[in-house]
Amino acid sequence: MNGKLIGGVIVASAALAGAVLYYLQVYAFYYEPDPQPGRDVMLVAQDGGDPEPIAYGDFRAITADSSPIRYRACFTTSADPAALGAAYKAAPGHDPRNAPGWFDCFDAGEIAAGIADGSVQVFLGTKNIAYGVDRIVAVARDGRGWAWHDLNDCGKKAYDGTVTGEACPPRPAGE
Repeated sequence: MNGKLIGGVIVASAALAGAVLYYLQVYAFYYEPDPQPGRDVMLVAQDGGDPEPIAYGDFRAITADSSPIRYRACFTTSADPAALGAAYKAAPGHDPRNAPGWFDCFDAGEIAAGIADGSVQVFLGTKNIAYGVDRIVAVARDGRGWAWHDLNDCGKKAYDGTVTGEACPPRPAGE
């Protein structure tokens, strides 16, 4: 009887710990940031410089203070992806990261498939939105759009311990 009780406590503790860890990963740290009209969806022009806003609507986003790469956003736009491609800097090689299942407008698999088949174009939204992190914006032919944060070359080097070198800006104090 004593062994069954101890075994039951161990199993119940493990189940509770698993449930708490799941909640923390999927729900606890995410929040919806306040919208910043005219600043939520911006793209970097072909010649570089400051990001420029594009027309968008139906904006929704989630983020977390625990990591700059937890940002995900969805929006709609009337902008033509081909016209955007002529005016703004492309960002090839950036596939979206998965979003929590409850943030249903952001389906990383569907976006990645669209990127692969050419129906979704990917652009540089904002360079170094946080140290070593760029905002990436994707726009589909049907007017849907998404944004997420991804590590740039300096971020990859900084977070894997490689020497960043002179090409990267100095890391801000406290990061």
